[in-house]
Amino acid sequence: MEVINLGHAAALWVGLHILLMLVLSALVTRQRQKHKIPFGDEGVPELARAIRAFGNASEYVPVGMAGLIVLDLAGAAPLLVHVGGFILFAGRVTHAVGMSNSGEASVPRAIGMTMTWAAYVYLIAATLFFAII
Repeated sequence: MEVINLGHAAALWVGLHILLMLVLSALVTRQRQKHKIPFGDEGVPELARAIRAFGNASEYVPVGMAGLIVLDLAGAAPLLVHVGGFILFAGRVTHAVGMSNSGEASVPRAIGMTMTWAAYVYLIAATLFFAII
């Protein structure tokens, strides 16, 4: 009996990344309400950081999700999808924490970006592997 992979492993990570995006979006909204700023950041550092944390995640999460979904649908073992999803999610959360706490370079931001790039490299290798086998 052949087991058909229906994308269940990717669904976990897509769901968690959507949750992360919702939390980051809510943090922007909270800062906008707190400072009564409907558009832009008006030079308020906390709002600028919240906007950039959301924006940075918006730049990196979609490509990672595409990689995880394609890997899952290509028939990769769920563990392979989970490894990529975990590295990406941990990196994005760590980066968001670093962005939210400081507008300067920080260890969490560096670790988060390193993990994000590591997840990208992993997904590149895994998707290309499954494309050629």
